[in-house]
Amino acid sequence: MNTIKCVIFDMDGVIIDSELLHKKAYYETFISLGLDVSEDLYKTITGSSTINAFQKLIAHFNLDEDPNELVLQKRKRYVNFFENDPTLHLVKGVEDIIKYFYNKEITLILASSSAMVNIDRVFNRFNLNQYFTAKISGADLIESKPHPEIFEKAAILGNTPRENCIVIEDSDNGVKAANDAGIFVFGYQNPMAADQTLENADTVITDFRELKKYI
Repeated sequence: MNTIKCVIFDMDGVIIDSELLHKKAYYETFISLGLDVSEDLYKTITGSSTINAFQKLIAHFNLDEDPNELVLQKRKRYVNFFENDPTLHLVKGVEDIIKYFYNKEITLILASSSAMVNIDRVFNRFNLNQYFTAKISGADLIESKPHPEIFEKAAILGNTPRENCIVIEDSDNGVKAANDAGIFVFGYQNPMAADQTLENADTVITDFRELKKYI
């Protein structure tokens, strides 16, 4: 592995254990629309931006709905869960590894499919802004994971050649995006995302302390 100068983090499931909140918000929205979304179908949208997820579901179910309106409905439900769930916490060990990289003067970039309003909500609540050089929301991009655009942009914002970057991801869509961007990707096996195989990750980890062996 080349010298690592920039670490690109996904957020949901990597920094914060929010996958369950997102899932609850999605399924409340599905129920309100009368949709029966199977676990297998839901798995295919994990890691995508919300707008892409709803565009896919509208096409799949042949719905006459405005995806932008559905995004707002889902986001409202998520915010309600986020603000009223005192148990919401950072993923075990992630704050320590963020500080470890930061103290080694490695550039940290956040590249998440979440909307920037959700990213800011997490970063403000857990006081993470001080460690990161830049944050990118996939919701602001033309393409969504598994498209590599978000990680290509992250490397540019990190002012680092891709061969000196790594990505940390917990979803198969995110892993594919990193693969296609040509960036070494660590798949983090989050117990909350057991439905993700991470089979195309360069290395799979179950504990962030494992990263210290490499960096």
